[in-house]
Amino acid sequence: MAKCEEGSDRMDVEENIVDKSQCNDDASQKESGWKKFLAHVGPGFLVSLAYIDPANLETDLQAGANHRYELLWVILVGLIFALIIQSLSANLGVVTGKHLAELCKMEYPKFLKLFLWMLAEVAVIASDIPEVIGTAFALNILFHIPLWIGVLITGSSTLLLLGLQRYGERKLELVISMLVFVMAACFFGEMSYVKPPAGKVIEGLFVPKLSGIGATGDAIALFGALVMPHNLFLHSALVLSRKTKQSTKEINEACKYFLWESGFALCVALLINIAVISVSGTVCASNNLSPTNAYQCKDLSLNSAPFLLKNILGKSSSIVYAIALLASGQSSTITGTYAGQYIMEGFLDIKLKKWQQNLLTRSIAITPSLVVAIIGGPSGAGRLIIIASIILSFELPFALVPLLKFSSSNSKMGSHKNSLPIIVICWILGSMVIGINVYFLSTSFVAWLLHSGLPKYANVLIGMIGFPFMAIYVIAIMYLTLRKESDKSAELQKEIEKTVHRYDEA
Repeated sequence: MAKCEEGSDRMDVEENIVDKSQCNDDASQKESGWKKFLAHVGPGFLVSLAYIDPANLETDLQAGANHRYELLWVILVGLIFALIIQSLSANLGVVTGKHLAELCKMEYPKFLKLFLWMLAEVAVIASDIPEVIGTAFALNILFHIPLWIGVLITGSSTLLLLGLQRYGERKLELVISMLVFVMAACFFGEMSYVKPPAGKVIEGLFVPKLSGIGATGDAIALFGALVMPHNLFLHSALVLSRKTKQSTKEINEACKYFLWESGFALCVALLINIAVISVSGTVCASNNLSPTNAYQCKDLSLNSAPFLLKNILGKSSSIVYAIALLASGQSSTITGTYAGQYIMEGFLDIKLKKWQQNLLTRSIAITPSLVVAIIGGPSGAGRLIIIASIILSFELPFALVPLLKFSSSNSKMGSHKNSLPIIVICWILGSMVIGINVYFLSTSFVAWLLHSGLPKYANVLIGMIGFPFMAIYVIAIMYLTLRKESDKSAELQKEIEKTVHRYDEA
């Protein structure tokens, strides 16, 4: 093969000119490829925030305190699964030109559409609770601001940052990406202080273990906190901002670039989660712990973690932790509001001005956090985070099942539908996630009944309500899974095929 060098003795003048032009074309194609990739950067970083939000930070802290590095493999497996489903969500938006909420509105009958919409809205509120409370905790650590005032400040600052939308979505994506890297720098700085043993960290990542007391429950909580239902709606909507031309080549390139971008963003999220668990595990395993600090490690939370780190690592570490928590919570609340906008527009076809949508979504989302912060204080806010995680586990199947069905549908995706191996892998992983969530919910409900301290008749009454409700829940998931597609799907595919054919001919 000829080299792109001048004065080659093995080429004549004409061949040299041709080869130079070919090399120039190759260089321009590479440059164009990089430009195209950078043009697609943004949605993956916004989506990755759900995997490093305050709820994840709390479960990471508890996993590290209780089991050191033993559960790191759960994070690795969870984020690999997250990359798969997030790529399916992005592909769905690119190919169909519609996001998941719009496709649900088109596919399902009215009663089911309203049911899914209400669940999606509750999921946005539940995902926003840890983010708002986490940000309020950070403001309390840094400036000693009361928790309820911190909740109000968080809501207001989120609206101000969302005002960047008027200057283009890329500006907002840049700000959020910067917050992600601020958080990464903070936790990597923390890890450099404590210096966790590299061998133990690598072993925890690649050698699955569930040997400690309560390891199974902590692993379920760790995995359940990773995958957020509102994220599936969000990613399929964010990719539409790139306005991909509906030609086969452009669609394939967009799907490839969004996969690369999501992979990079989730790698950053993986490293941050590893850093948090490693810091928590190393500090709580230290022999220099005082009795007070050892007690704190047994029930480590967003509120108690800075106190522990301050006593072990000095005042600067407490400040660094608070800055990281502030970056995590503030950026996550922005994406939650974004998701709420798309869900409301998609399911109900409501067209409001951006500031009206932001204000409505933000007001609905912060209300539970504000009420609990005023009445229950920090301890009540901490319990609310746990309740929010349970709600998200409950609701995940009602976003995951439609995504898996739509992305594997020939009538919606055409030639871009999932291949058979991907379909099998996704449904196996999806079934595992749903099974884990059902197990977590059922065992939590039974454990609560056994230790509630209520009279027997009250437990029986609650059981008579709760167990049929759980049966209805499983039946609803099975109905979504087995339901046949509507005729509207075929009409959508015909429109997509016509558009693609027209672009391919051009």
